[in-house]
Amino acid sequence: MKVLRRIIEINEELCDGCGQCVPDCAEGALRIVDGKATMIADKYCDGLGACLEACPKDALRIVEREADEFDEEAVMELLDSGKQKEKEKPGVARSPGLANIKIETPCQAANKPRFDLAAPKSGSALSHWPVQIRLVPAQAPFLKNADLLVAADCVPVAYPHFHRDFLADRVIMMGCPKFDDVNGYIQKFVEVFRQAKPKSIKLAIMEVPCCGGMRMIVKEALKQAGQDIPMEEVIVTARGGVKD
Repeated sequence: MKVLRRIIEINEELCDGCGQCVPDCAEGALRIVDGKATMIADKYCDGLGACLEACPKDALRIVEREADEFDEEAVMELLDSGKQKEKEKPGVARSPGLANIKIETPCQAANKPRFDLAAPKSGSALSHWPVQIRLVPAQAPFLKNADLLVAADCVPVAYPHFHRDFLADRVIMMGCPKFDDVNGYIQKFVEVFRQAKPKSIKLAIMEVPCCGGMRMIVKEALKQAGQDIPMEEVIVTARGGVKD
């Protein structure tokens, strides 16, 4: 039955299909179709607008119009079917905005450095995609029992040998504690620590004060998850060195 209510509207002219809105929709109502964010069906959208802030192009807004009533039972069925498909589908989970990028090699082999340590410019140690904290699913196969690298966004830019010294043999989740949702980060890591149970955590942050928020996020997530995972911290200076 259609009713007059608040619901998300997508401006296709502004949308660039980045997919950043998709993980912020807890109901799973959004998908990337033909390079654009698309609402699966009106009944899946609660109209609260949790996805709005994630859009860098301001392509999402809340409008009031006639739409099917929000159906919580249908949302639960949708989410359950999505979880089942992920269980049945082998391989690495992919970012909604980059659904064509897939790493075919097994995680164990992919996590090995693919370059000569004596020549740091010769290759990449990245073994998976996506890498942003908000986009990495907690159930991603590459996270299982992995050595996890949690890095602030600025670290790979500041530190010249990031792949060689930090990323080799690790899976990465990276983000910015200053500009992103701190509580969202904490809950994501709680899920990762409970489901994937990483073997170790390496925290790579900048020396600037705001970067200390990432330390708090990881420690709080460990506490809430009830997990005792060994953690090492590396602090990078603005000039690209490592603090003692």
